Amino acid sequence: MKLLLISLGFFTILSACAHTLTPADQRQAEVSQRSADVMPFDLAATIHVFTKLKDGGTQSVIAKNNEDATQIKRVREHLQALQAQFQKNDFSGPAHIHGEAMPGLAELRAAPPGKLTITYRDLPDGAELVFRTSDANLVAALHQWFDAQLGDHGADAMEGHHHHSD
Repeated sequence: MKLLLISLGFFTILSACAHTLTPADQRQAEVSQRSADVMPFDLAATIHVFTKLKDGGTQSVIAKNNEDATQIKRVREHLQALQAQFQKNDFSGPAHIHGEAMPGLAELRAAPPGKLTITYRDLPDGAELVFRTSDANLVAALHQWFDAQLGDHGADAMEGHHHHSD
């Protein structure tokens, strides 16, 4: 009987904890689940780094284990594909993960050809997309888009800082 009461108490505590997820925690769990539909790499094995620049920003995805050749290869392939899609104003991947109402998304999709350049670079432990524009409205939209991703990815993302002039 004592064991039954202890077990019931334990499950009551677990149940109460499960129901105390914050809206942010719930959102991050949903985003993590949808990320698997779009990203070929393991989200938990990588970190997204978003660095805002005065003329755009960088989105880096790096493997937490710099010797994980499989994750690094998958990150590079994915970011190369994203670069080609983004250059055509195709932001369907992020829209699927984060939702159509994602801040900054509509402005990025509506950017006139040539207003936003997106280049790809290999990094030793992953890859990076560099976004550049002279349009202040697009810079603001890109920064909003970065902020939305930072919030949605939680512990799998971080804000970066450039220590050199780019």
